[in-house]
Amino acid sequence: MYKAAKYIQQVDPAASSPWEVIFTYAGFHALGWYRVSHWLYQHHWRFGAAIVANCGKFFTKVEIHPGAQIGHHVFIDHGYGTVIGQTAVIGDYVTILHGVTLGNRRPGSQPGQVRHPRVGSHVFIGAHAQLLGNIHIGDHAKVGAGAIVLRDVPAGRTVVGNPGHLI
Repeated sequence: MYKAAKYIQQVDPAASSPWEVIFTYAGFHALGWYRVSHWLYQHHWRFGAAIVANCGKFFTKVEIHPGAQIGHHVFIDHGYGTVIGQTAVIGDYVTILHGVTLGNRRPGSQPGQVRHPRVGSHVFIGAHAQLLGNIHIGDHAKVGAGAIVLRDVPAGRTVVGNPGHLI
């Protein structure tokens, strides 16, 4: 926990100490709630996982499905309004700003079907970006604020706009 807070302090100039991150950062708290709910989900205690996830959503205003897979040192900055769907996969050292959605494009999808984005490592996702569907965002990619991304983004590239296009 302290190592994750120390990492956030290193990447966020507004964080004066790891203790500030631990006690005041909603995105950090949301990931803590997620880790507990994910553990319950993996052990087939789905109702308990849903309760914990709902408590996390209530307190942090960040909604993360317990079935999502989130790597190490993910930084959800501010977080308010962020939604991460059930089959989403997020790599290590990813920064996600407020209002981001990693969501589904196709209502009525079959259970077990991958329907949310897979985000590589060292990715930056700007505020209010919408990443929708079974897409892949490559390592070291950047997603601009407000972008609506419906297609894969190659590693190291930047996508902006609506619909998202590479620059």
